Amino acid sequence: MFRFAVHHNLSVIKKAHAGATVKKASRAAALLLCCALLCACGSNLVSPYTDHEYMKAFTFLSGQSTDSGQAEGFAADLCVTEGNVIPPGISIEAGTTALIADTANLEFLYAKSVHEQMYPASLTKLMTALVALKNSSLDTKLTASADVTNLEAGAQTCGIAEGDTMTLDQALHLLLINSANDAAVMIAENVGGSVSAFVDEMNKEAQMIGATNTHFMNPSGLHDGNHYTTAYDMYLIFNEALNYPVIQEIINMPSYSTVYRDAQGAEKNVSVNSTNLYLRSIVDAPTGMTVIGGKTGTTSAAGHCLTILAKDTSGNPYICVVLGAPDQQVLYSYMNDLQDLVAEPK
Repeated sequence: MFRFAVHHNLSVIKKAHAGATVKKASRAAALLLCCALLCACGSNLVSPYTDHEYMKAFTFLSGQSTDSGQAEGFAADLCVTEGNVIPPGISIEAGTTALIADTANLEFLYAKSVHEQMYPASLTKLMTALVALKNSSLDTKLTASADVTNLEAGAQTCGIAEGDTMTLDQALHLLLINSANDAAVMIAENVGGSVSAFVDEMNKEAQMIGATNTHFMNPSGLHDGNHYTTAYDMYLIFNEALNYPVIQEIINMPSYSTVYRDAQGAEKNVSVNSTNLYLRSIVDAPTGMTVIGGKTGTTSAAGHCLTILAKDTSGNPYICVVLGAPDQQVLYSYMNDLQDLVAEPK
């Protein structure tokens, strides 16, 4: 079902609204909504949503209104929050945003600054995988251009070179397990025709699923000042990506090995390990919690980021997101603090 959220930019809303199937609302309600949109203003990394501005989106998403003619919300199967949800016992420092969503009961158990724009780093690759799967099949053959090596110094790669060929399935494994930036470029160019065209599709998809405070500039998450998201939008993106069984399968793998071909047709072997320390048993989840999988992201500007799918002993699922942690140790400490809210008592 097409999901829709109110964004502050009316022109963006009109694009996202095209083709959506909605229930008819009264002319008066429609007029009120248009007025609210026209009066709204954009947000950026310096000045994120105010509570007043976000309420416009929250009311529409949740279907909450004092007007009996309010149309039903388009997020009936999503968690929605208008502000912070801070239970006692968790202290996450300023500059870091975080949430844990109970996806079975559709509620946030913790939410801190979840509508504040942040840099996502390689969490971006969840949207890259989502768009690729929506527009291509796993057996699609990809061929690398010279741009797979045209990356900033120190960028994570898996050794793909110009002329190399592999399937989309192989590239997605390298993308999500090893966070390979060369795989991101290879996917974008082959599925989208060009990186810029693929990124356009990423931004369209973000609007369609309600991640209206997100903007992508590349398929990898390498730093760009105009490439941003929020903890809440990452919840929406990850939640949507989990609808694909292949993504659930890949993000659960601690390692991966495959064979692909170089430009001359010779075999190339690659073996990679997950960047998710839970999956490699380097970090333990709280007692009673099982981390099914997730995606990491790290740049100097974004800090340390992680989103995971975890389950308790009853099999109930939870999505956790942490953006902007100062270092890796703190990142996993915060993630365990979030899981402690539903873990077995010690």
